[in-house]
Amino acid sequence: MAASPALEAPETVDRQGRRWFYRHPLVIRLAHWINAAVLLVLLMSGLQIFNAHPALYWGATSTFDDPALAITSEQGRDGTNRGVVTVGAHTLDTTGVLGLSKQDGTEIERAFPAWATLPADQDLATGRRWHFLFAWALVINGAVYLLYGLFSGQLRRRLIPDGDQIRDFGGSVKEHLLLRFPEGTEAKRYNVIQKLTYLVLILGLLPAMVLAGLAMSPGMDAAWPWLTELFGGRQSARSVHFIAAGLIVLFVVVHVLLVIVSGLVNNMRGMVTGWFSLGRDRESAR
Repeated sequence: MAASPALEAPETVDRQGRRWFYRHPLVIRLAHWINAAVLLVLLMSGLQIFNAHPALYWGATSTFDDPALAITSEQGRDGTNRGVVTVGAHTLDTTGVLGLSKQDGTEIERAFPAWATLPADQDLATGRRWHFLFAWALVINGAVYLLYGLFSGQLRRRLIPDGDQIRDFGGSVKEHLLLRFPEGTEAKRYNVIQKLTYLVLILGLLPAMVLAGLAMSPGMDAAWPWLTELFGGRQSARSVHFIAAGLIVLFVVVHVLLVIVSGLVNNMRGMVTGWFSLGRDRESAR
């Protein structure tokens, strides 16, 4: 661009005829990047905590002989150890990554490998400190995002699909499957799949994960016993917490892939500076 456009202008055209749209306000951008860092720390410290007892159950108590999911190691018939993931009655060999991995050339029996946990060494106390500290950061950052979004109208524009988008839901699914993404004026708004996905994430998965985390706390159980009962018991709350975190990780992976294939430079510039390129303006190009 020849010059930085004024921030109050929602759209401008530069000397080369390219249209620029101010897509992401400062608060949205800050909340996005803070969330990315916070979720990374929460994930890695959460895996550290999970390693202390690498199994999930349903109900109020732990049924040690019949876990819903377990990540452990066992000795094979040939006498060598192997990592295994057990889901119900099904067992998968995950040697080298889950259940049994190498650290400094030595085989270590642990659910998640050292490179995936915070801290890297087996240290439950430190992992819990990191997890609880950054859980507060997630809640505060989320509250700021929601309040700003409500009062600025950004929440409505970013999460609620417009009527024409709902009517063309099938067409949007087809375009995504073919890796065709909106261009020009249509790129000024999120498409229906983006809006519905963000709606489920922000108003569904993240609150469920936070509430399930609170339901595991003995202090919260004493103060609000209904919260633990809401999840069907502390062990069910732990399983919901783990599943919600896994779905959020899946969202992040898909999100990053779509950012790359739909235009990495343009998308990153938009989330760093706020300005998103809509391509060349037809009138200016003549």
